[in-house]
Amino acid sequence: MSGKLSRRSFLKGGMAAACTLATGGAAAAAIKTPGNDKQLATLINISDCIGCEECVYACNESNFNKYPKPEKPFPKMVPSRVKVEDWSDKQDVTDRLTPYNWLFIQSATVMVNGEKTTLTIPRRCMHCKNPPCVKLCPWGAAKQQENGLSRIDSDLCLGGSKCKSVCPWDIPQRQTGTGLYLDILPSLAGNGVMYKCDRCYDRIADGEIPACIEACPEGVQTIGPRDEIIKKAHELAKSINGYIYGEHENGGTNTIYVSPVPFEEIEAAIEKGDGKPHFSAAKDTMADANNLTTAMLLAPVAGIAAAAGKLFLMSKNADNGGNDHA
Repeated sequence: MSGKLSRRSFLKGGMAAACTLATGGAAAAAIKTPGNDKQLATLINISDCIGCEECVYACNESNFNKYPKPEKPFPKMVPSRVKVEDWSDKQDVTDRLTPYNWLFIQSATVMVNGEKTTLTIPRRCMHCKNPPCVKLCPWGAAKQQENGLSRIDSDLCLGGSKCKSVCPWDIPQRQTGTGLYLDILPSLAGNGVMYKCDRCYDRIADGEIPACIEACPEGVQTIGPRDEIIKKAHELAKSINGYIYGEHENGGTNTIYVSPVPFEEIEAAIEKGDGKPHFSAAKDTMADANNLTTAMLLAPVAGIAAAAGKLFLMSKNADNGGNDHA
């Protein structure tokens, strides 16, 4: 960790810091705009990313207190085929998404203007406009903020991974041995808690910008009302003869990428797999009639489940003298 911090301190010096402050101030102003109740979106200019991982380190540092602290040994699951997913001894992994790493840099070597070029791309939750992870969570643990950003309440999540199975990019990651299931049905429930980028919702609530944006020395990301971000994305794409991803994928997301090459080429060049999301076309999951029906049926059940979970935690905390759930 010390190596990362020293490199981070170095990269934050001089003109890079000045650039970050300038772009950060503009973004913060957009968040603080009175009456701004629209969905917030982020524009990521792939052409400007240098792959320094400053955003990754900043995310880790800012969200460290939200990371899981699992209890070991883990309960044996029934049926036994349910796999343990334990990242607690691999918290330094930064080349993919994990319960302890909500943002990573994906690389794609492609031809740009006739030259072989390696693009580096920040990857995290896409924060869909109509998120299936929220609408189809049976326990009401996944939530969407009024500003459109989605998050998973680790106090209520049972780790059933429904959010991951319905996510077009398989974003959420599970950590075994933590969460409400340990108190309710440690051998039969969901086996942990699901984790993903929550877009620094607490910082935004305080009028600050997400940590990854604040730390970036190149001003790669811009945050603001979605309609303004879409407009900027089209202007940028036009200026570089580029391409947009996220405007329509899965019915539209609040993470908008602009690339100098078609995303089909990026998709062919990136390493994919668990914790390493794709860049292919993603159909609108919630437009599926079955999912719409399921969401309608789940809504009242999820609400009741979430309320019951909160009451259970309040009771437990009261019994423990006010200590928070581990």
